[in-house]
Amino acid sequence: MFMKKCYYRTLLFAFIMTISGCQANKGEDTYPKEGKVVEETMNSSGIIDPSIDLSSNQKISVIIKFTIKPAKVAVLEAKAKGIDLTLEEAKQQVEESYQTFQKEIHTFLDENQVSYHIKHRYKTTFNGVSMELPANEIKRLMESSVIQKIYPNEDIQLDPPIQPSDQM
Repeated sequence: MFMKKCYYRTLLFAFIMTISGCQANKGEDTYPKEGKVVEETMNSSGIIDPSIDLSSNQKISVIIKFTIKPAKVAVLEAKAKGIDLTLEEAKQQVEESYQTFQKEIHTFLDENQVSYHIKHRYKTTFNGVSMELPANEIKRLMESSVIQKIYPNEDIQLDPPIQPSDQM
């Protein structure tokens, strides 16, 4: 009888802790982003890099990462999860994501007479595109079902490693 009461009390305690823990964090960002706000829309899980000034009407170059992984990566991830996925099927998914993006960009940009230019399509390292468009029109793209994240297209240069000086 004593063990039964302990068991039920433990379950009740765990249930209360779970419920109270979920409610305490509900709607709160417990880890602030150092004053930067990450832009998200209600209809999308996509994220816009906070360094992009969305109020500017100047054309900027961005890199858009799609949610679908590149074919070889998708095959490896599927294999690790025990899912059968051929390279051809994965390549088809990549193509379909690009075709969907083309259709959606027509809806979001062409129909609103937004000037843009797709500069390059990426399929190997990640699945996505680089393009130029006015910064204040980027939010329109976040309604897309295939976009995961939008980054500014910037040159990044690494500092060369420091060579040890000859000690005498």
